[in-house]
Amino acid sequence: MAAIISELVNKYRPDLTPYEELYKHFHANPELSKQEHETAAAIIAYLRENVSFDFDIRPNIGGTGIAALLHNGPGPTILLRADFDGLPVEERTGLPYASKKRQKDVEGIEKPVMHACGHDMHITCLLAAASLLVSARDHWSGTLLLAFQPAEERGTGAQAMIDDGMYDPKRHNVPIPDVCLGGHVMPLRAGVVGTRRGLVATSADSMRVTLHGRGGHASMPNRLIDPVVMAASTIMKLQTIVSREIDPADHAVVTVASVQAGDAENVVVDDAYLAVDVRAMKQEIREQVNASVRRIIEAESMAARAVKPPTIVATRSFPLTINDDAVTMLLEETFTKHFGSSPQSYTSEIPKLGGSEDFSILGTAVDRPTSFFMYGGTPHELYDRCEKEGTLNEGIPINHSDRFAPQIHPTMQTGIDAYAVGALTWLLKK
Repeated sequence: MAAIISELVNKYRPDLTPYEELYKHFHANPELSKQEHETAAAIIAYLRENVSFDFDIRPNIGGTGIAALLHNGPGPTILLRADFDGLPVEERTGLPYASKKRQKDVEGIEKPVMHACGHDMHITCLLAAASLLVSARDHWSGTLLLAFQPAEERGTGAQAMIDDGMYDPKRHNVPIPDVCLGGHVMPLRAGVVGTRRGLVATSADSMRVTLHGRGGHASMPNRLIDPVVMAASTIMKLQTIVSREIDPADHAVVTVASVQAGDAENVVVDDAYLAVDVRAMKQEIREQVNASVRRIIEAESMAARAVKPPTIVATRSFPLTINDDAVTMLLEETFTKHFGSSPQSYTSEIPKLGGSEDFSILGTAVDRPTSFFMYGGTPHELYDRCEKEGTLNEGIPINHSDRFAPQIHPTMQTGIDAYAVGALTWLLKK
């Protein structure tokens, strides 16, 4: 079966020239989370005009989310997911198709926007894989479900699609998939693709904290309740959670990514603001760390005689991303046959995702298995040089960097093939 799948993918892979131009279009025109209206419209138009009129397209799910269904006889329903929001980053790649886009965020503040995480590549690869599968439809049976998901960067897009009734017969009536597959381009060597069983990405919980003091003149500290000192004490105490409360055999990260409190040398302001991020690799550790974060913030505020309890507002929440063992085992067989098995091609032990993902919600919300693969986008010459110099961490732009831009080839073909091979693993006619 694996050999037949590889033959079909090689035979029906579309000409990538128009997809290179499509990728450049998406790269130059990113949109922030929850505002991806033009991107969604472009995806729908391309599906209808360039891939197939046979897709049953259901737009506006959870905002700008899209489900596109291709019914092709009896068989399983396989979901392939691509996310499509950009980031508030000013691009510095120097590419001729670099983004110059600016957009107001949900708070009305204008920001530069960039596809600094490779979502432009994800969209393009999925559209091209859809074209491949349409051309090969005589060889497979079942339902192909393309899920184009917004707002992944905020960790809200997948849940928004679920909450809006993506699978609800009375709302969008998308059939519940049997298997959900997703992929992500990473700062690995271009052409490399990989899977792994079990944990792929940590959970992530973010919050914004306001510590409430009483400001005034810096010369009269006895008349103040200093939020700067309160913030400093809180930041230092938060660092003891991982080092003193978590078993060294487990893993967690607590990061205070931002602290803001005034801007004058002789004026103490009323409030200090912290941005806190928590990561964990087990659900019980996640719950323990989050509880400790809140306990310390509240206790330090009380100890400092804050004028009122701290304000803690959750801003993002990503689940643990855990690949189903049985699903991933089947991918290992078909990926190995198609890509080969070497450090330059396919590995079944790809490094865990550096960040976090909300993709799995599309499956776990309806008790369906998920698997998430990753593929590289770094030019070989750059990767080889950095590997030789021992500067892989410093020399290669990573996701969310203002210099992150996957090499178009062979990255694109790798992503396309991974989506198509993954779908055919279940849809191929027996």
